[in-house]
Order: sequence, then structure tokens, then C-alpha cells
Amino acid sequence: IVVATEGGRYDVHLSERMRYAVYWDQVPSEVRRCTWFYKGDKDSRFIPYAEEFSERLEEAYMIAVTLDEWKRKLDFPSGETVILHNPKLIMQYQPITLQEEWVSSPSEQTRPRTVKRGIENITVEIPEGEPEAVDHLVFMVHGIGPACDLRFRSIVQCVNDFRSASLSLLNSHFKKAEEEKRIGRVEFLPVNWHSALHGDATGVDKDIQRITLPSISRLRHFTNDTLLDLFFYNSPTYCQTIVDTVASELSRLHSLFLQRNPQFTGAVSVAGHSLGSLILFDLLTNQKTDQDNSKPVVGNIWGENMRRVHLNGLILSIFALCTENDLKDMGIPLGPRKKILCFMRKREILQEVRAGHPPLTAGLQGAKEEVGALGLGTSDDQVLLGTLSSISVSPVDYEYFDVGIGQVSINYPKLAFHPQTFFAFGSPIGMFLTVRGLKRIDPNYSFPTCKCFYNIYHPFDPVAYRIEPMIVSDMEIEPMLIPHHKGRKRMHLELKESLTRMSTDLKNNVLGSLRTAWQSFARLPVAALPPVTEGETAPEPPPEEDNQVSHPHAGIKTEEAELHSKEEEKEKELEEQNIKVGMLNGGRRIDYVLQEKPIESFNEYLFALQSHLCYWESEDTALLVLKEIYEKLGITLEQPQP
Repeated sequence: IVVATEGGRYDVHLSERMRYAVYWDQVPSEVRRCTWFYKGDKDSRFIPYAEEFSERLEEAYMIAVTLDEWKRKLDFPSGETVILHNPKLIMQYQPITLQEEWVSSPSEQTRPRTVKRGIENITVEIPEGEPEAVDHLVFMVHGIGPACDLRFRSIVQCVNDFRSASLSLLNSHFKKAEEEKRIGRVEFLPVNWHSALHGDATGVDKDIQRITLPSISRLRHFTNDTLLDLFFYNSPTYCQTIVDTVASELSRLHSLFLQRNPQFTGAVSVAGHSLGSLILFDLLTNQKTDQDNSKPVVGNIWGENMRRVHLNGLILSIFALCTENDLKDMGIPLGPRKKILCFMRKREILQEVRAGHPPLTAGLQGAKEEVGALGLGTSDDQVLLGTLSSISVSPVDYEYFDVGIGQVSINYPKLAFHPQTFFAFGSPIGMFLTVRGLKRIDPNYSFPTCKCFYNIYHPFDPVAYRIEPMIVSDMEIEPMLIPHHKGRKRMHLELKESLTRMSTDLKNNVLGSLRTAWQSFARLPVAALPPVTEGETAPEPPPEEDNQVSHPHAGIKTEEAELHSKEEEKEKELEEQNIKVGMLNGGRRIDYVLQEKPIESFNEYLFALQSHLCYWESEDTALLVLKEIYEKLGITLEQPQP
């Protein structure tokens, strides 16, 4: 008999008394049928006995109850002794071991344990379990290294924390919809690619270990196991391994989930942390649809791939006469410019090779044999690539794809589903795009199979970069501030804004007073009045009350100014939220920043590493994910009552 537990993520084989993970590799754990429990002086909770031990206790207990004979003593082969004083008082005594005299006294070694039958009299909280209905499925891809947080926990444990936070937020922020049975839960499943990259199949760890220096071994082991993943992803060989692993795991988990949940009709989303977000970005960028097989990111006519552009002889002749500066003066961006030059250089070398005059350099004649391992189709291609290698040109073709973001030349598999939303946590996507030569993303560009994209980051995360400035380059816009899950800004941020507002008002008042004083000092002296003759009246002095009329109402004006400033802030936030930043997220905002904790604001450098690993336990991040998922289902967020 097999029983699915914990939302269907584990299967319990009752005959074996073992629990097995369904979606990931994990060591099986023991399962016990709990009827008898014990608790020692140093134990914080009651612990279940083994089933064999519990069966003997149950037999002795039933005999004592039936015959009404207590004070029964039950000895076990391991040396433990259980005395049934009465139905409510049962004690277990540990065996007395031979100890040195100065270690401890026998009385300290034989402190009894409290024994309980059943859970009626035990203060224990048994979880009700997760809702059976699954509204949405989210696959979460980890970043570099096997550990995902400062406690060196795996992706499975971190996703468990994120799932627990989401379940708690569903109970507090979607309580009405949950009581009306309109929602179920969101399932989060981890995607692990690190073990496949560093496994025995690739052998990369053994190769790296042979060339690793013996000094500072722990630091070098940490570097080899984590930081090198960035370089592996920029290698054509291992980049293909990583992408294939992520794509195959996504398809396998999706198929297995549908097999185990045939009633599931919801959508699927993906989330990536750090390097995992870049992997998903490249995968989604290179997905193909039946309607449109290619969609350039670079918003001009040079964004199309050279392999799909049929240039006639005249245009080829023109390009052959152009230098890089000429192409630059024509307004061609860096990526297409490099592509044209590379194409023309290959064409020139191929013509020389076919003419029988390959420009090989002495001592580099063996390049062809090495290139043959790349699996190129024709002999002309092999000769061409060997020739390129011989003239100090890298044999790896880092060509620009039709999306114009310069990924390594590999094959990107097609996913088995179309993601609804892509969430990036602490993502370096913006930096990698810039390093690849992309300066601007076309506002009309969107992923071929995914229409929503959120870039979520902590303000002190050293790995995170923004996306919106690459789309809207003509204006500076602040990222969207993620609200606190309790429905307000953090207190230290509100205090900071209040102090900033007060200092600005004080500065304006001081400057206004100084300006008034300076004007009074700079005023020209009034000339002496002529003597007043008979029949004339003296001129009235200028009124002096005009400058003092506003003083009695200064406090009222200050309050009105504060209210006006708050209204302006709300209008500004609403205006920033409605800014159109391209179609990468369907016209909505993309960059969302978390609020730092009060202790983090004291020293941002001290909490930089922790900020990059905070997303797995961040309730604010989980709430934003739930909000965006359920908004598409027509269910709005409810603010909990304080």
C-alpha cells in the first residue's frame, strides 16, 4: 500500500515503513505508526517508540487494564525497564552503565522517562495538511553551487521554506477566498542542475581537481564547487550540459506532476535565483512558436540573423569594402556590426581555401584534427574552422543569435509547456546582457512563449541588476517598492522619509527667512520728506502689516503642505506604477525592490551576502508571487487586520 503525503511530494510504502521523495533524489526516511511516546528531562517534545517496543507496551497495558493489576514491571532485552504504576503514571528507567566515579552518580544516570499512551494528553500540534487542489505550479531553479543559503541548505530545503511561507500567506491574505473554497494552493517544485554538471558523467570535477593547487584547500574547494559555475555556463560544452539538464528536468517534473495530478488545469510559471534566472532567460528567449519563429530584441533592421538574410552580390561587395568604422558610421549596432565583419571574414577565408591558398601559419597544421571533434557537417566547414583557428581566431563560434544577446552557440531545447510568468530573484540578467554587447532592449520585445516577467531584488544584493533602464533609456524611473506583507512600509523607512521631508521644509523656511532679511537690508533708504505746507496732508506710510498677515496661519499652511506632499507622493507612486516599460511584462513594471530590514540599514556591506540569499525565506517575495498568480485568476489580495 502506497500513501501520498505532504501534498503528493512523498510516497509512504506502508509495508516497508519508508517514505520516498517523488520529484527529487533524497535518502528514504523511516516512518513509524505512533501509539506510545516518551519524554526525558532534556527533551522538548514527546518522541515515539519503535513499533516493536510499542507492541510490547500495548500488550502489558491491556493485561493490566483487563485484570486491574498495576505496579507491573516490564523488562526489555536492551536493558530498559518500564513500570506501569497506574493508567496515568507509567515510567521508563534506563539501564545503569558502568561509569567512572567522578563522571556522574548512578541517580543522575537513571532519571526516569515519562511514558504516554496515545496523543490525548500530549500537547502537540498536528498539522492539518495542505489543500488538495493545486491552482498553479511553479518550478524554481537554483543559482551557483549546491548550497542556496548561509546555512548551506540544498534547493529542496529552501523551496520547502518558500512553500511554507506561501501557505501561511494564503491563510492570512486570501482567507475569505480560502473559506469559500475558491482557491487551493500553489505548488513549488525545485529544479536541480548542479549535481548533473558536477557528476561522474561530465568528469569536470576530476579534471579541475588535477590542476587545483594544494594550498588553502577549503577555499579552493568552495571556489571549484560554486564560483566556477559562472565560467561553466560561458563554456559551450558545459553550457549545453546545464541548459539540457534544466530543460529536461522541467519537462520531467511537468510530466510527472500531470501524471500524479490528472485533475490539474492551472497554469505553470518558472522562477530562478541568481544564475538560475539567467539560464531561464536564455531558454525562454530561444523558444520558438508556430506563428513566429524568431523575434529580435534589437529594435532595428540589423537585428535579424545573418543566416536568414539573403544578401545579393552587390550588397556583399559593398560590405567587403567597409571597415568597422564605416559600419559604425552607418548606425549599425555593435552586435550586428561584429556579425557582419565575422561573416565577411569567413567568406573571404573560405574563398581562399577553395582556391587552394589557405593562409596557414607554420607550426599550426594540426588544427584540423582538433576541430573535427566539434562535429561539423562538411569538409569545407572543417577546413574553414581550422583555418580560423590557425590565424589566432577562436574556434568556438560565439555568434549573435537573432535575439541579439550573444549567447554561446548551443542548441536550446523546446520546453514542454508555455510558462505564464517568469520570476527572477537576485538576477544578474541585466549585467550579462550588457557584457554580451546589448545596450538596449526593444520595448516591443517579449518572450515567445512567456508574457510576464518580474525582476525582484534586494536593494543590497551585490549580484542583482535592473532591467527597465535597458528598455526605457530616455528617462530615469525608480523601481517599484514591494509592500511589507503586513501592509505598510517598514518603520525605519517611514522615519527616514519623514526626516527627509522635515529637513527639506526646514531648509526652505531658513532660505525664505534669509531671502526676506537680505531684501530688507538691500532696500534703498527713503529720502527726507519735504516740509508739509498748509493745505497739504502728509503722505501715509506704506502698510507694514502685509508681511505679517500670514504668520498667524503658518501652522495651518504647514499642515496643508504636509497633506499636499503626501498626496503628491501617492500620485507619484500611482504614476510610476502605470509607466509603460515595454512588452516584456505586458506593459507593466518589471523591476521590484524589497524593503531592507532595520538592522540591515546600519551597514549594507555587512549584509550584502545575506541579501543575495534572502529570497527563499522572504514573505514579501512570496506574497508578490502569490498576488501576481491569483490576480490572473480574478482573486484579489486581502490585507490582514492588525
